[in-house]
Amino acid sequence: MNNRIALLLALILPLTALASGGEEEKSAEPKVAYYSLVPALVGNFGSGPKLKFYKADIALRVTGSEAEEKVEHHEPLIRNQLVMLFSQQSDANMGDEAAKEQLRQEALRQVQEVLTQEEGKPIVEDLLFNNLIIQ
Repeated sequence: MNNRIALLLALILPLTALASGGEEEKSAEPKVAYYSLVPALVGNFGSGPKLKFYKADIALRVTGSEAEEKVEHHEPLIRNQLVMLFSQQSDANMGDEAAKEQLRQEALRQVQEVLTQEEGKPIVEDLLFNNLIIQ
């Protein structure tokens, strides 16, 4: 009976070591994070006699804590780029879903361009409008 237990332990211990080693490799993979630009971007847009306002809650998708730290470091530059982009929009560019999607893609492109100039790579993988209010 003791031989069977010893044999069973001899077979199980290497398997548990392999299983725990696999978990360590998985946890070493960079994690996807969403960096929220807080507070929300607020400003006016368009031309004409009547002022139009926007409020945009934006999240940036990055992979890894190093990328998140770089985005946080460059947040003032990113915010400036996005405020400038939003302030240049017209009613047509902010009105319907298709126009908002084009605006989202242009915002992502500009953020990636700025980060490429500063860091040598785009860092941000996607830009999401958590909330976009136009008034």
